[in-house]
Amino acid sequence: MSSSFQALVVDKTESEFSVNVKPVTLDDLPAGEVVIKVAYSSVNYKDGLASIPNGNILRSYPFIPGIDLSGHVVSSTDERFREGQPVYASGYGIGVAHFGGYSEYARIPAAWVMSLPEGLTMREAMIYGTAGFTAALSIQALEEHGIAPDKGKILVTGATGGVGGAAIAMLGHKGYQVVASTGKTAEVDYLKALGAEEIISREELTGASVKPLDKQLWQAAVDSVGGNSLAAILSKLAYGGSVAASGLTGGTAVPATVLPFILRGVNLLGIDSVSIPIEKRLQVWQRMAADLKPANLEHLVYREISLNELPEALGDILRGNTRGRTLVRLS
Repeated sequence: MSSSFQALVVDKTESEFSVNVKPVTLDDLPAGEVVIKVAYSSVNYKDGLASIPNGNILRSYPFIPGIDLSGHVVSSTDERFREGQPVYASGYGIGVAHFGGYSEYARIPAAWVMSLPEGLTMREAMIYGTAGFTAALSIQALEEHGIAPDKGKILVTGATGGVGGAAIAMLGHKGYQVVASTGKTAEVDYLKALGAEEIISREELTGASVKPLDKQLWQAAVDSVGGNSLAAILSKLAYGGSVAASGLTGGTAVPATVLPFILRGVNLLGIDSVSIPIEKRLQVWQRMAADLKPANLEHLVYREISLNELPEALGDILRGNTRGRTLVRLS
């Protein structure tokens, strides 16, 4: 590898905040057993927050963000990984406390690195990324609580986002009747191409106010929004229904009552994609390469950009001016 390479560096001092593509060296990277030549990363909402001074994501500066990365091994002191092996990494401290994927090279602790499953390319792994992994975790949790294609409709909120889009594509692939909720009603054709059979607006989901109990509409839901949306879902799930909750773009407060839980046996399933044990992480990624992999995975890609185009893309995701997945090509 060359003595220096390009990375997106976020820096903050008492008087200045900057986001620039600049040369760094391997000595600038934090400790880790595996050096990876990064092929792809992706743009996530958390990455967008890392690119602003008040995002409350980064713990120290200067810093290289990017919570997802895929590439091949350059060197490793861990015998599980060999030179040239295709790998990917996400979760744990990557892109938050440990330098992440917005760099031509990354050095990652071996415990956080995973061999690419057969059936996935490095690019496809980043079409999924943390968003797709979260969607797959949500579906698996719902399956463990009894969902089935013949038991009724499944709602997906935040449908044009990374988690929502991946969930729609996976569920549609598995034969579920998917209802997509979105604030971007102009994206109806996109959502139907992913696999949604019905589209409802965010306002239609929540109504003028959220009732403690409402009409039973869905057997389950994948919710990446939180707030009022999650409260409305709880009130509208069928008896014994479940919602897998993974997001907070709609707020952290959920104005709900205990009635859906004690009168309808509803289940609220929390989905964590960051600190989940590596064994389960590997098992779910294997499914993402096999039975959960939709034929239209590529349809999730909004655009593919270079490192130099990344600052603008990070602003776009914070402003909501995107859909699906934005890939960052690094080599």
